[in-house]
Amino acid sequence: MPRILAFDTATSFGAVCGVGERRARAARAGDLLKAVDELVENPRDVEAIVVGRGPGSFTSIRIGLAVARSLALTLGVPVAGATTLHGYEVALAVVDARRGEVFTPGPRVCRPEELDVTGRTLVGDGAVRYRALFEAAGATVPPDDDDAHLPDPRLLVAHAGPFGAAELVEPLYVREPDARPVA
Repeated sequence: MPRILAFDTATSFGAVCGVGERRARAARAGDLLKAVDELVENPRDVEAIVVGRGPGSFTSIRIGLAVARSLALTLGVPVAGATTLHGYEVALAVVDARRGEVFTPGPRVCRPEELDVTGRTLVGDGAVRYRALFEAAGATVPPDDDDAHLPDPRLLVAHAGPFGAAELVEPLYVREPDARPVA
């Protein structure tokens, strides 16, 4: 089985990465390479890369993709993308979309109160941010520091698209950006 480095930077929890069963985390997406350094003793051992492509924070997604592309070009390895939402199992992934909205599987963006969450377990930074609303609606949200809120790199690998050239992996944006060109 090839040694695959997998990571995601789309949530407000920073960067999470893994190689096989080993995991590392950085508090900020911009510190992803520090987490990679914790896991990878010899970069030449990496045979492929899987990167979370969102949805999530625009800037953080771009950081993850840029790191994946630079590592892939430097190491000469293929890259595959996976949706951040596939990094969660057993529970409904709810990623903070800012502006009073969340990303959920589909993927779709909606206001948190629009979700039917009665009797469901919710995970992700959106579940943490809107905990009171979700729990009042009958959902269960694990404690804030529970690792269930972090995308699992092994699941990203399991759900990754085809491997290929790094530039072929595109970000997954679910809504239009806030910035608009000036006419």
